[in-house]
Amino acid sequence: MNFKFSKHYTVEEAHALLPRVREWLGQVESFEKRLAELDTRLRSLASSGHDLGGDTVNAAVKVRAELQAVAQEFQSREIQIKDLERGLIDFPALRDGKEIFLCWEKDEDEIGFWHDLDSGFPGRERLE
Repeated sequence: MNFKFSKHYTVEEAHALLPRVREWLGQVESFEKRLAELDTRLRSLASSGHDLGGDTVNAAVKVRAELQAVAQEFQSREIQIKDLERGLIDFPALRDGKEIFLCWEKDEDEIGFWHDLDSGFPGRERLE
């Protein structure tokens, strides 16, 4: 059978990753906030005719690299970030031999839902 994903999580495996996923999401939120601040500073410098080298550019490059490293944590595990602001995450899984996503939001204590690959959040069903 041809599957879209090479990694499929059991509910237990996905649940065991939640502490790390929460940590990564927190880091991404922090990096995004810092990048917004730095981008505002860079725009201000550019509009006033200042040189854009130096500490602000270096800080932005560093934060982008850190953000990429965290994104790689998700990507290497084939964990899908569907909505960063909501913390909506999908873990590839198998159900009755068919690929699905185990669906989780950052305010949920555990993974309690799943949906087909194509149906997304509106197609969420409670795990039995």
